[in-house]
Amino acid sequence: MKNNIDDYGKIAGRIWRTLDKYGPITERNLFRKIRLNKNDLYAGIGWLARENKISKDGTYYKLSETNLTEKIGNDAGKIWDALSNYRDVNVSSIAKISQLKIEDACTALGWLAREDKIAINYTIKETRYNLK
Repeated sequence: MKNNIDDYGKIAGRIWRTLDKYGPITERNLFRKIRLNKNDLYAGIGWLARENKISKDGTYYKLSETNLTEKIGNDAGKIWDALSNYRDVNVSSIAKISQLKIEDACTALGWLAREDKIAINYTIKETRYNLK
């Protein structure tokens, strides 16, 4: 079993390089250029937001001081609460327990990963999350 927070950091780096190269870009075009699954894309955005390196203006993401702290921080708190009560949970269950959209849950998981507060366990079928 693999447990590697660094993968989220690498994804964030890919997003950062893409935004640095192309400038402000829509989520849809960012997804096309990066070629990641959506959960990983959102986790990378959460990681960059925690580093204060990405902002969202309408449908565009760009490199600048983040304006996402309040939303993602609140969502991360909900996920923290969920993971304090449940162990070895997949993202769909986390979203349901926390009453978040999967995209918001993934973004908050990226935020928590950057803070090194979660353990990510990759299994054959799915990714599972725990508090450290």
